[in-house]
Amino acid sequence: MGNESMGDIRTLTPEEHWRHFELSWQALQSYTYLGKGTPFLDTGVDVEEMPLRHDMRNSTGGVMAAPLCIVSPEPYWRDDECVPAPVTMCYDILDPGHDVRRLHVIRDVISFGRQMGFSRSRIVDADDHSRVIAISSGCGVSLGDVPPGFYLVDNPVNEAPDSPDLPPLRDVFHIHDAADGSVYIDKVVPELSSPHSALHLGPINIAMEAVAGDELVRVTGTADWQVEQWHVMMVKPGYHGPFVARAVVVGAVSPTGRIGVEVTMTDEGAKGRIIASVTASFRRVG
Repeated sequence: MGNESMGDIRTLTPEEHWRHFELSWQALQSYTYLGKGTPFLDTGVDVEEMPLRHDMRNSTGGVMAAPLCIVSPEPYWRDDECVPAPVTMCYDILDPGHDVRRLHVIRDVISFGRQMGFSRSRIVDADDHSRVIAISSGCGVSLGDVPPGFYLVDNPVNEAPDSPDLPPLRDVFHIHDAADGSVYIDKVVPELSSPHSALHLGPINIAMEAVAGDELVRVTGTADWQVEQWHVMMVKPGYHGPFVARAVVVGAVSPTGRIGVEVTMTDEGAKGRIIASVTASFRRVG
């Protein structure tokens, strides 16, 4: 389908680098649409927080996995430090957060080297930091150094009031249903693109969670599942598209009401190579 991003930041001169970052960061909707500000990158943002709206919850009102990936992307390697790319992102959901209105992230950097970085985080209730909604961890790579001259970006987030009438995230992020039960994103566009022109982790996780939920409904006949573990491997960058996500339910429901799902996303414009995979566990609600 082609790549309609603003281009790859790694190909630019030092003088062009930060202007490109500013424009691509403002265009990307993963964070701004979900209402998440990023300290050290966004003007006027001091805390890493995000609202927990209706469109970030499942059919039973519990938190979904993809919004957790967006509020707490792993590893915590910022764009003012290098050109970062995630490799693993792991989330264990401890509390579905039914009555939580806002999430807050507490970061713990384990190690950042020349090429790899490792971190872990606690995602907590913004009104009660002792209430842990999820714990996350991950590692990533640096795709290159950045020049001096970084400046904070004026990047206001979506502050629309919460409402049960909000459209599903899959609709906002250009995710389409295919006849065979898979879902797909046509191509990389600025609102779905990282600064280095690859499909961003936000739409990747939203698409993979969407198809996981679809497959659970198809196999079990109900949408009433709460994600409890969501482990992501970012295998290759996705540049071409269409990007197709397919899910498989693993085994039967356990005596404790849990079931597994495996999801794979491929870049069909790059000979079908795998760009991301998920292993997840869900618990039956009700």
